[in-house]
Amino acid sequence: MATQASLRQALLQLDGKGYKAYKAIQGTYAFPDFTLKIDYVQGDPFAAPSQFRVIAPQAIAGFPRALFNNPSRAIALRDYLTRQFEQAARYLQQRRGSGKSGLIAITSPGQAVIERTTAFVSDDQLEVRFVVGLPAFGRRIAGRQAAEMLCDDIPALVDRSLIYVNLDADAVERHVDTSEDADWLRSQLASKGLVAFVGDGAVLPRLSGVDDRPLQTQVETFQSPVSLQVSFDCPHAGRITGMGVPAGVTLIVGGGYHGKSTLLRAIEQGIYNHVPGDGRERVLTCPDAVKIRAEDGRSVVGVDISPFINHLPQGRSTQQFSTPNASGSTSQAANILEAIEANAQVLLVDEDTAATNFMIRDRRMQALIAKDQEPITPLIDKVRQLYTDYGISTILVMGGSGDYFEIADTVIAMDNFQPREVTEQAKAIAQEYATDRQPEGGDVFGDFTPRVILPESIDPSRGRREVSFKVRGVDGLLFGSDEIDLSAVEQLIEPGQVRAIANAIVYAQRYYLEGRRSLAEVLDAVMGDIAASGLDVFTDRPLGDLVMCRRFELAAAINRLRSLRVKF
Repeated sequence: MATQASLRQALLQLDGKGYKAYKAIQGTYAFPDFTLKIDYVQGDPFAAPSQFRVIAPQAIAGFPRALFNNPSRAIALRDYLTRQFEQAARYLQQRRGSGKSGLIAITSPGQAVIERTTAFVSDDQLEVRFVVGLPAFGRRIAGRQAAEMLCDDIPALVDRSLIYVNLDADAVERHVDTSEDADWLRSQLASKGLVAFVGDGAVLPRLSGVDDRPLQTQVETFQSPVSLQVSFDCPHAGRITGMGVPAGVTLIVGGGYHGKSTLLRAIEQGIYNHVPGDGRERVLTCPDAVKIRAEDGRSVVGVDISPFINHLPQGRSTQQFSTPNASGSTSQAANILEAIEANAQVLLVDEDTAATNFMIRDRRMQALIAKDQEPITPLIDKVRQLYTDYGISTILVMGGSGDYFEIADTVIAMDNFQPREVTEQAKAIAQEYATDRQPEGGDVFGDFTPRVILPESIDPSRGRREVSFKVRGVDGLLFGSDEIDLSAVEQLIEPGQVRAIANAIVYAQRYYLEGRRSLAEVLDAVMGDIAASGLDVFTDRPLGDLVMCRRFELAAAINRLRSLRVKF
């Protein structure tokens, strides 16, 4: 095997040569404390950077097995190592020429602790995957600078971020313990009849709409109302208390700017664990909770939206509804049915991002426009049936319509970011101020129609490339020649999840889309393979930029493919 010294010598000999000569260094190198693997070398200083791995034996790294002795703790430790490596890389990074010269970077984590392909840990070794911008002046190799980066900076990075004795042992343990407590809490929700939990002392507001870190000034910490307070004895934190959100239909009400949407956003992000100090470490939600909103203009293909919308003008069917340009109401109906098709157990709805005519049709409108002239059955008339017929709970932010009081199981009022349970008051008001509104949803919710994807409708190719996709942050994906708009899929939080989704669609198309399996069965198969083999199941070459996604966001991307075609 080549060594650190031979790599240094090779880089010095490449100095001044054309950039493509860097290809000669691809391979494996033995350093004193680790192995360096150069898996891919960029062909141009302005191209995507080169892909590297560091593999350090546990005899050197020295991480106690107790830090990674189950999947929850292992994922948290991998997350911690990623953050430490990123911090150290930023500290050491220098500008060393043109293009991406001098870059040493790793997929940047946000506030959530998620499984990523950046770092791995086992009894024998740990592995970290990162990228390097090999330095050049113009398009000529800067060999001396490259030797400094690869042979001096990378060992310093390893020493600073991947050697246990050089880290803050208390901080490592706190990171791992906090995440394991969160996983344990989430696993306990169903046994207590809950779909979400918001711990006392939580900090829900964020710094801004584009900064997910916690608000630092004028902070109102969360305190559960006594009537909804529950307690848990966590494995590490011990006894904690907070507000339990029961299964069923829950309303979050209150005046404007008092924290209704802030609470719902915290709950929707409660599908993820959060880093210590985030403020939402103990905000946990059923992992099968899906945020639903209206989405004007999205493509809908073959969805049975008849539980909500039927008898369209000109006799158009809504049992196999398709449109390239959905309205607010049809898109929201489709989003609900698609989420249920993917096995969602909790729906999260905020009236601010919902279609008004989909949410409510009041008594006066019923009097003016007869039901036989109105194809939309509003959510108010179907949300109770979702729970009684299928056990699917719903949490709604509702500040504009008290008609929902009658069908709610729990009503939570937010007052200056503090919750009060007002269920009894809401029910009393509903009785005192009867609206005489007529229910329009029938006796049952209706059936779900599974769809089978036609494999030829999913084409990842573009030009001469068999597989081509480009991630556009968390908001979109160019898949082959098809633009997928994901801006309304609000539970996507990192670009690496979109990259994983793109790979998952290609993988599904290759192995499971043969025209017989339903979409739900395809999701089962793909997510089962990920559970068994990790995100590396998608690729032949080790990649460090994939982040775990859920079946719901994968389904959302497939459903937004404008080329999609289905059968029944």
